[in-house]
Amino acid sequence: MTRDDPDENDGNSRLKRHDRLQRTPTLGRHNSLWGWARIRSPLRVVRNYLAVWLIRISPSLRLKNWLLRHLGATVGEGVSWGLEATPDVFWPELLTIGDHAIVGYDATLLCHEFLQDEYRLGRIVVGERAMIGAGAVILPGVDIGAGAQVGANSVVTHDVPPETTVVGVPATPVGREEQETEAGDSESGG
Repeated sequence: MTRDDPDENDGNSRLKRHDRLQRTPTLGRHNSLWGWARIRSPLRVVRNYLAVWLIRISPSLRLKNWLLRHLGATVGEGVSWGLEATPDVFWPELLTIGDHAIVGYDATLLCHEFLQDEYRLGRIVVGERAMIGAGAVILPGVDIGAGAQVGANSVVTHDVPPETTVVGVPATPVGREEQETEAGDSESGG
């Protein structure tokens, strides 16, 4: 993916998040959010919003995945999308969620950023069997590797390698020893 075209997939996953974002300068004297209706069809955003509202409140994982696919997201088999979890309302088609991934309660996956002088778009890719904790926020252009784990309430600003656990604001990797200790604590009920 390149900064010029978030829909292009050149297979270069080594690019940093900011290098994968499409950046468009803000025209006029207002911030980029003021121009959202020129950027994205208001009817499409309303349709997306209504579908996202259903995705957030429905207890049915099948319905959530069907709605996400209907919005243009790529959703693998067996994806679990928690209650109140929010996919991007403006550009849900920039989401890819791998097989058996879990998106936890109240997590937010943003494929856009409206800023003062520009707006940015970027794909979010969540790998197979990855887990995103409750309340986490994933920013545009982030790749979360297969089997990776994002801790609750974390803000993910960089790619997460496969089989890595990240926590915090901004999310940073937890050391291997800490991961093993946490796994032992959860297995012993502590």
